[in-house]
Amino acid sequence: MKTFPPERIVCLTEETVETIYLLGEEDRIVGVSGYSVRPSRVRREKPRVSAFTSADIPKILALEPDLVLTFSDLQADIAAELIRAGIAVVAYNQRDIAGILAMIRHLGATIGQATKAEALASQYEERLAEVAANAEGQPRPVVYFEEWDDPMISGIKWVSELIEVAGGRETFPKQAKSGAARDRIVSSDEVIAAAPEVIIASWCGKKVRPEKIAARPGWDTIPAVRDGHIVEIKSPLILQPGPAALTDGLDAILAALNHDQKV
Repeated sequence: MKTFPPERIVCLTEETVETIYLLGEEDRIVGVSGYSVRPSRVRREKPRVSAFTSADIPKILALEPDLVLTFSDLQADIAAELIRAGIAVVAYNQRDIAGILAMIRHLGATIGQATKAEALASQYEERLAEVAANAEGQPRPVVYFEEWDDPMISGIKWVSELIEVAGGRETFPKQAKSGAARDRIVSSDEVIAAAPEVIIASWCGKKVRPEKIAARPGWDTIPAVRDGHIVEIKSPLILQPGPAALTDGLDAILAALNHDQKV
């Protein structure tokens, strides 16, 4: 980095944007992903410089960032191009709740706000423990989380963990451990056999169509379909591995499981 703590930061995914805002350091952000929507004012305050797997490299370089924050192997080519251009890059790769909390703490330390970040992460840990404790001894419905519809992709690990925290039972815990979407593809027969009592869908930016889910061949035998327990959670709330998932995302899961706890 040209300076520490960095004064000019570009965030290429939403979770680092939200974290920096929550730490009260948003003035450091000079560019964001076009998918950044939390907090809502970010869209009018910060220039958009990327999608998810593509970025406007000249625009990023023109912002003269001290640091660019990226996420996962899907942004590896963007990161490499920026590194070759002499830009400092931090690539996060969190895929579970522990990783989200570690990201918050690491990012806080990186921008010189370790104490604030520790307080924020500890607040989330306390909330997760409270929700899990309240779910103890309650009926645990089987929950199928669908990240995409064609092919059908089941939930990633942080989603699976949040379902368990909220009092549900993950339908495909083995697949949830896989970070790559291709390793979480499930068949219609597998879902039917699992007989989920609740279906939660979040189709990664595409509107969920519950009636299309219910109309799949053979799915009328699934308890969730029979009882009308098909729920959409908007992808910015649950598919971003950051504060959103631990707050509004968890609330949405609780609501889907007919709990009334709130963050």
